[in-house]
Amino acid sequence: MSATVELTKENFDQTVTDNEFVLIDFWAEWCGPCKQFAPVYEKAAEDNPDLVFGKVDTEAQPELAAAFGIQSIPTLMIVRDQVAVFAQPGALPQAALTDVIGQARQLDMDQVRRQIAEQQQSGAQDA
Repeated sequence: MSATVELTKENFDQTVTDNEFVLIDFWAEWCGPCKQFAPVYEKAAEDNPDLVFGKVDTEAQPELAAAFGIQSIPTLMIVRDQVAVFAQPGALPQAALTDVIGQARQLDMDQVRRQIAEQQQSGAQDA
């Protein structure tokens, strides 16, 4: 059984809303680096059973890829409390993925939300 969840436009919003911490791998079947990253991502999912590891097949779900402006694959995104806190294209080695997950776990989400609010406020003042 896979430790990852296939995300589609039908279940994406519900998955992100219902879970505090979601990792998302944007990938495609024809993508060599995606295939190399898949076992690393699967192992991280097994090592972190308290987190949701989702996969978006960009060929089958082009609307999701477009909605997030995915330009290259694989792209890893981390969503905490419905806020995208990390997005990076490229296959990560196991140690780097473990490090990124650890950093995302340690984020103070109240502080992140304050920073976003401040950026939005200063952006509105600039407009």
